[in-house]
Amino acid sequence: MISVIIPTYNRASFLREAMASVLAQDVLRRPHSPADIEVLVVDDGSADATREVALSFGAIVRYQRLPHRGVSAARNVGLRLARGEYIAFLDSDDLWQKEKLAVQLSFLRAFPEAMVCYTDEIWMKNGLRLNPQLKHQKFSGWIFDKVLPLCLLSLSSCLFRRRVFEEVGDFDESFPVCEDYEFGIRLAWRYPIHLIRRALIIKRGGHPDQLSRQYWGMDRFRVKALEKALTLPLEPWQRRLVEAEIVRKCIILVKGFEKRQNWVEAERYRAKIQRYSPSAVYPFF
Repeated sequence: MISVIIPTYNRASFLREAMASVLAQDVLRRPHSPADIEVLVVDDGSADATREVALSFGAIVRYQRLPHRGVSAARNVGLRLARGEYIAFLDSDDLWQKEKLAVQLSFLRAFPEAMVCYTDEIWMKNGLRLNPQLKHQKFSGWIFDKVLPLCLLSLSSCLFRRRVFEEVGDFDESFPVCEDYEFGIRLAWRYPIHLIRRALIIKRGGHPDQLSRQYWGMDRFRVKALEKALTLPLEPWQRRLVEAEIVRKCIILVKGFEKRQNWVEAERYRAKIQRYSPSAVYPFF
């Protein structure tokens, strides 16, 4: 069985389309070996028609409502409820191409040593297709160094073996945003991550309730994630990469806080630069 976990908050209109893309999956219609799917809609305290939309899809859907606690808590509840051998996440504003699960399931069955695979993406913003920048290029294999600059792993594009979450852990609920970035660092430290070079999901952006639009200075949360990564038993070269990335992001934050005349926060991140790169000299010291 594949457990599809859809965390959602006040996105009833998006949710209907996302769920329809799950139920249109080819893997449900294979004549000789159809897959079983359960869809877990975890409602993070919505005040709209989310419940009615979720239940309108019938018995394949399990609906769970929570007090509003954030996307990480919703995903973690979904993980606890999931019964599947494989785990997939779908953000409620994303869509799957109809062959997405079939392609990934075939890959994981063909390569039993692989723990997770992800796919390329189509990006849409306000109905228009965007071309990703070079920095968003995706990689396959041991990609610990590649996931440090920015979040390369869209959770909507991944298919995991259930064992991943027993070994890596679940989502850190102290992150209101960048929780996928933090999880991706732990994941890439533990396993090779296999890329299927087909655009099998559609990511839709531009709407005002995107979490990334609600927080200024996202690098604040990435620095927190990188400092958490330093608690892992890293190899010396991995530790150097993490510390160098902390310094890069702190430089950006210092400049941003100084521009906003927030001297307290600027000083806090300046201290981190000196901690992780004590011999460095920067123009703003």
